Amino acid sequence: MEFGLIGRKLGHSFSKIIHAKLFDYDYQMVELPDEDAAREFFRRRDFKGTNVTIPYKKVALAACDEVEPAARALGAVNTVVNRDGRLYGYNTDYAGFAYTARRAGVDFAGRTVLVLGTGGTAGTVAAVARDSGAKRVLFASRTGKGSALTYAQAAARRDVQLILNASPAGMYPHGNTCLVDLANYPALEGVLDAVYNPLETVLLAQARARGIPCSNGLPMLVAQAVYAAQHFTGCTVPGEQAERVIADVRAEQANLVLIGMPSCGKTSLGKACAKALGRPFVDLDAEIERRAGKPISAILQPGSEKAFRDLESAVLTEAAAAGGQVIATGGGAVLREENAAALRRNGVVVFVDRPLERLVPGGVRPLSQTREALAAQYAARLPVYRRACHIRVENAGPFAEAVSAVEEAFYEVLRSERP
Repeated sequence: MEFGLIGRKLGHSFSKIIHAKLFDYDYQMVELPDEDAAREFFRRRDFKGTNVTIPYKKVALAACDEVEPAARALGAVNTVVNRDGRLYGYNTDYAGFAYTARRAGVDFAGRTVLVLGTGGTAGTVAAVARDSGAKRVLFASRTGKGSALTYAQAAARRDVQLILNASPAGMYPHGNTCLVDLANYPALEGVLDAVYNPLETVLLAQARARGIPCSNGLPMLVAQAVYAAQHFTGCTVPGEQAERVIADVRAEQANLVLIGMPSCGKTSLGKACAKALGRPFVDLDAEIERRAGKPISAILQPGSEKAFRDLESAVLTEAAAAGGQVIATGGGAVLREENAAALRRNGVVVFVDRPLERLVPGGVRPLSQTREALAAQYAARLPVYRRACHIRVENAGPFAEAVSAVEEAFYEVLRSERP
């Protein structure tokens, strides 16, 4: 290969997308099953440059003929360049994480820092914290081996001011995972999460809810790719290009999710937006019917909703985990808070609000067969939709205007909420 990425599992990686935006070179994703395969890859030296991810950064370190001091000190190489048959090793994760911290306005000087995880990424982020003047760096792990705290012990450290997640917790496809409850840290000033897929982990959702400065791992991923690409090519990438790539990847990977009352126009708007944006369209009600093998009216009846809601949650969680789609939900999809959280994790949630007098009762909607039932449902659900959404769009005028309004709302949220 010319350039690329090696690792054990790469299905979640955005690296190919990012490098395509930086330089016009062939960049391949190569999954290697074990360390022996990784050693053979480096022995053959059949590449110009490669990035290295879990779990082969130490293998890469051992394979290099020359290693920069920072990578040697960290004990991990994530970028290897082949120059005339000699392998040169670098660690661009360090610079990428430092960039992320600066971008998020996180200051390590004099702070007590808690690092979640004890692997290679943990060592890198801890080194950035120490080199930036942190007063104390603590580690936490599930086992608490070595000098690490257990997560129960870490929860008692009321002095923690910054939390850095360097573990896979919360990473796709296990988006519900979170190792800490931020309510245990009253002095907390910032949260940085190395996970970038999904765009908002449970950890970051907690931080945003408390107004704590935070960032996911996308800026780190893009910044380290920029530094790696510069090693590959010998060319400089302007800082503004890195920011454009971060914004582009975030927009491409985020789902556009439509919520709202039955008959508010979610499906028709969703199809039109999907066509305009060049994205797949997912109708959750249609997918539920496909899974169940029968229409929603046959499984969703007043007084017997649980089976339907359980199936709805399963289908919704699976669909929300993927990115780059337009998703139209059922009217009651966000009645469960965990469903709303799953949709927000990888998407911009738009509440399509059609005035009550323009909503249509009956049809295939078994819980709103009459005007009275529809009005009661609207009154009950309106505050739920408002809590669940990022932004509200009224659908009361011409269809084309509503489509444009939804698209603009999607990008407005992306511009206002930096990852």
